[in-house]
Amino acid sequence: MHPARSAPHRPAQPSYEYSLFAPGDATAPKVCRDFVRGVLLALGRDPFADAATLCTSELVTNVHLHTKGSAMVRVWLSPARLRVSVFDESPDPPVVTRPAAEAAACWGRGLALVAEVADTWGVADGRAGRYAKGVWFELGPG
Repeated sequence: MHPARSAPHRPAQPSYEYSLFAPGDATAPKVCRDFVRGVLLALGRDPFADAATLCTSELVTNVHLHTKGSAMVRVWLSPARLRVSVFDESPDPPVVTRPAAEAAACWGRGLALVAEVADTWGVADGRAGRYAKGVWFELGPG
């Protein structure tokens, strides 16, 4: 009888999660996008950085423009995926607006832009302390 063989040990690929709380003021979008970019660059995930900072900026700007409270940004990074969630205090669902082709909209395109750039996005019930909902997006290898 031969002893049972075990599979060689492979270290698990780490997943990372970071959170940032931002006040409801005009500096929040920049602070939050810089936070997301900093996390990605520190972990060597540069290919995600431009798309992630753009989407984060749009979501946090929506919190600043359309709610009266603060935001919480949560970055979750696995070996293959990035998920960024932006939680706010408003229970109102976000609205995606797409201006007519001939119209040059100066505002209201944030979620449509996130939908174009991200692999997927959605809205989750926040229930994280005082936060009512979270709008999230995911990016993965292209």
